[in-house]
Amino acid sequence: MSVILYALDGCPYCETVHDALEDNGVEYETRWVEALHSERDEVKRVSGQRGVPVLIDEDAGVTMAESEKIVEYVETTLA
Repeated sequence: MSVILYALDGCPYCETVHDALEDNGVEYETRWVEALHSERDEVKRVSGQRGVPVLIDEDAGVTMAESEKIVEYVETTLA
């Protein structure tokens, strides 16, 4: 899968990104993260920080955080 979303269950920012991906028909894989920041080693490894959401578009070589930027990217590039 070329689009991966790192998300936390119950996170409103992550839900916004999920909705944008679904609304735009983008196929993606969700990787659920731990609630504790200190346990989000995989997110830190791929993005350099532990916050979510984080979107990775492997085909384009893009890794990004912050829901507003991700939604804009989804709507302008992936849709």
